[in-house]
Amino acid sequence: MNKFTKYYFLGIGGIGMSALARYFHVKGFPVAGYDRTETKLTTDLQTEGINISFVESVDQIPSDFLNAKNTLIVITPAIPANNPQLIYFQQNNFIIQKRSQLLGNITQQSKGICVAGTHGKTTTSTIAAHLLYQSQVSCNAFLGGIANNYNTNLLISKESNLVVIEADEYDRSFHQLTPYQAVITSADPDHLDIYETAEAFRESFEHFTSLIKTGGALIMRKGIDIVPRLQKKVKLYTYSMDEGGDFHAENIKTANGEIRFDFITPTSRIENVRLGVPARINVENSVAAMAVAWLNGVTKEELRTGISSFSGIYRRFNLVFKSDKVVFMDDYAHHPSELKASIDSIRNLYPDRKITGIFQPHLYSRTRDFAAAFAEELSHLDELILLNIYPARELPIEGVTSDIILKIVNIENKTLCSNENLLPLLKERQLDVLVTFGAGDIDKMVPKIKELLKR
Repeated sequence: MNKFTKYYFLGIGGIGMSALARYFHVKGFPVAGYDRTETKLTTDLQTEGINISFVESVDQIPSDFLNAKNTLIVITPAIPANNPQLIYFQQNNFIIQKRSQLLGNITQQSKGICVAGTHGKTTTSTIAAHLLYQSQVSCNAFLGGIANNYNTNLLISKESNLVVIEADEYDRSFHQLTPYQAVITSADPDHLDIYETAEAFRESFEHFTSLIKTGGALIMRKGIDIVPRLQKKVKLYTYSMDEGGDFHAENIKTANGEIRFDFITPTSRIENVRLGVPARINVENSVAAMAVAWLNGVTKEELRTGISSFSGIYRRFNLVFKSDKVVFMDDYAHHPSELKASIDSIRNLYPDRKITGIFQPHLYSRTRDFAAAFAEELSHLDELILLNIYPARELPIEGVTSDIILKIVNIENKTLCSNENLLPLLKERQLDVLVTFGAGDIDKMVPKIKELLKR
């Protein structure tokens, strides 16, 4: 990594790629990149001084990035093999690394705190980074979401050698990391287009635990169905929301839109902690994050202050709009377990109100593999508006549409709708609590829905 003086990112608009681009830009290196789609994130990167093109032709690459000796090319799995820029770099002997390899290099040179899990990893890693960063310990962080406290997915510290990283299981990317400490929030099977079987998916998490450095620690959600393969002198800690473990919560109370709980460590108790983002699932995520912070020397008062001041993550259980008549929330949930956690939390906050969910399935393969599980969780809504599948990196699969979910959702009030017809449909509905779910481009609809509700 040290021999390169320039960095070019193919897929620079991805949440993980953009954090790395920002990192090298902040460090003073020339950074540029390509992405297929212009988004708020790419606009922010351009405002910060990073050169981005949205046309994949080779002549869009800045001329000073065409030296194979000093330019590292960084790619994501989302870049197709026939991308002209990728082909050019391959044919001209550039060194090409996956994002995960570059993150792996960083963890080898620092104390990496790597947070993995099918769901919960973005929130847990962001809370942990906030707790460390606002304390006397401090940290660096590469996050899988935009932290509302800092309006960025990158934190830089000159004082600390700790670096918090969201460890991505897709394409076995997290096997490139060398954690000092690791957190596993969940291991529910996903990405079966890569892993094929649930057993292979869980095995990848077991291999991940073997990568923790000697003298480090694994903090694992109690009851996860994997057997850790820890090196000697790696400590194992368990955590849960309220099911015991080395770290857990007690006396969880919800009142007046607030959640408070006691945080239990192996040796102490911190009473009456107030959760900054009052979603019940965030109690469990906060316990894991507080465990990380506690193990790294964050004090009781710093933990208390940090948890209450945490203001959430863009598209993670965000309160978008609230009036006397309607509440509008937005959530990134795109796996059945995430939907369950989010819908349960909303029911907990609004037990006596009608909840309407707008869900955009993400990936044909995930829809095919988990149609029944999606239908089961969506059946806990009072009303469902189901959008078409967002394909992301995939080509269509014959017979796989949103309708395979809709037809087995067990509520009467359910509708299939296109993105184009969503706003006219909402105009006709009597809405009480409205929530958008999904990891595709549904976020582009959120400002439009907000304006509709305000009117």
